[in-house]
Amino acid sequence: MAFHFLAMKAKRNPSSAAWLTVVLATVLLSTAGATDTQPATSTPNPPRISKENPNDHVLIRDITSVAGIRNNPLMGYGLVVGLKGTGDRQQTFFTVQTLANIMQRMGVQIAPSLVRVNNIAAVFVTATLPPFARPGTTIDVAVSSIGDARSLEGGILLLTPLLGPDGKVYASAQGPLILGGYSVSQTGNTKEVNHPTVGQISSGAVVEHDASIDLNRMTTVSFILNDSDFTASRDVATAVNHEFGKSLARAVDSRRIDIDVSEAGAMDVPEIISKVQNLSIIFHPAAKIVINERTGTVVLGGDVKLSKVSVLHGNLTIDIVTAFNVSQPQSFSKGDTTVVPDTGVQAKEGAVGKIELPEGSRVEDLVSGLHEMGASARDVVAILQAIKAAGGLRAELEIL
Repeated sequence: MAFHFLAMKAKRNPSSAAWLTVVLATVLLSTAGATDTQPATSTPNPPRISKENPNDHVLIRDITSVAGIRNNPLMGYGLVVGLKGTGDRQQTFFTVQTLANIMQRMGVQIAPSLVRVNNIAAVFVTATLPPFARPGTTIDVAVSSIGDARSLEGGILLLTPLLGPDGKVYASAQGPLILGGYSVSQTGNTKEVNHPTVGQISSGAVVEHDASIDLNRMTTVSFILNDSDFTASRDVATAVNHEFGKSLARAVDSRRIDIDVSEAGAMDVPEIISKVQNLSIIFHPAAKIVINERTGTVVLGGDVKLSKVSVLHGNLTIDIVTAFNVSQPQSFSKGDTTVVPDTGVQAKEGAVGKIELPEGSRVEDLVSGLHEMGASARDVVAILQAIKAAGGLRAELEIL
């Protein structure tokens, strides 16, 4: 109706033709601008979002590490002095040999065979060199006796170089020891708490050599999953690509995810690592059961389920008791007094307990039923092993 009205007006007044042309052009341009849409941009698929349990989300920093950024072990051999008669004894010959070498460097010549001391102890010193530790950084050290010293209480570690796996000195340790235990002896009686032959020195070593890497020279940043998982590897790469809006991450295998630094724009490597580590994905831990037979400990990981299974369990207890009786001869006889052992054997077999679980039951249901039946921790371990052998356990079974 608006267009028809404008056309009739133009016919009646030809001088308004120019004005009508301008109005029509404006209407057409406005309509075209309203109907145009922005060109579609293809973005990577977003990472999976959990609708069941928000606790399934984990930060990438909690399940990965950056390749090349790690701790390095250090070790050295040293001498602890100032012990109160609890050091190495004479049979530990390398202790006095070490003392003689130290004294020789100090300008004092002594014969190791003539040394009689028990207030020193030979020790191994261990430490961990953290990543990006610069010269002057202090680290904690652990000191452990390697001779027959009874205690390192009150001792002081002499200057000890700490070497890396390549044989280079990366730190130097020295200082008084802190023990978490003690040992006291008096007239043949001994009381010992914890391990008095192992001590700590807080901030006892100073880094001497720089072992850090230059992140700015890295063209590819690789994240390594703590546990091998193809799904988690794919989800990490997808989350990174979705966050940056471009395909710069790819899953190499079930553990490694590579990120192309050049595709990240003007961001430097530390900023890329920080941004990636604070992303979250859905992580489903593997169904796994870890068993320690020595202690009877059972640890369940993930959602461990069972096939339909029936468990019959009975207890057989055998008690062997030996009583020693004294056989006394009659008066004025020539017999001797002797000790006669009297051994008794008793066997008790308990009633058989039965547990029947339907398809898809959890191991927690089985363990609860076994405890109600009176099974011990070692019984639970044996039953889980038997269920795994029968093919009824839908999880990996690891025995320590």
